[in-house]
Amino acid sequence: MNKRQPRREDRQIQEDRHNIVIGQNVSSDKVQQAKEFRRKMTEEEKTLWQYLRANRLNGWHFLRQQIIDGFITDFYCHAAGLVGEVDGKIHEKQAEYDLERDPIITSRKLRLLRTKNEEIRQNINEVIRRIAAAGEEET
Repeated sequence: MNKRQPRREDRQIQEDRHNIVIGQNVSSDKVQQAKEFRRKMTEEEKTLWQYLRANRLNGWHFLRQQIIDGFITDFYCHAAGLVGEVDGKIHEKQAEYDLERDPIITSRKLRLLRTKNEEIRQNINEVIRRIAAAGEEET
């Protein structure tokens, strides 16, 4: 039985995202840091995680505190090609860091969606709608 081959453009996107999770050279310190971030999620991250975990959003599998090119992202979904960042007060102090990391992440053909803490606290349903819409967009 012949398997349908992905279109050339789709294969390129898959190759660009290939091994984001598996096969990276990641230091043990970075792995420990990601584990610590999982244990100490902010209240807003915990709230959002309740909507994303266990494939609850469109059947997509999200990971928390995923390391991508040496950076720890808040949420990552390979199938949707989406990285979600929850921006609290710390991001006001690390604007330069975010300016460095964001283009590196998006160069992987991933969409980056930033959400402020206040948005999660005030209107989680709209945040979930935006995440779902971003996941459906073509890269």
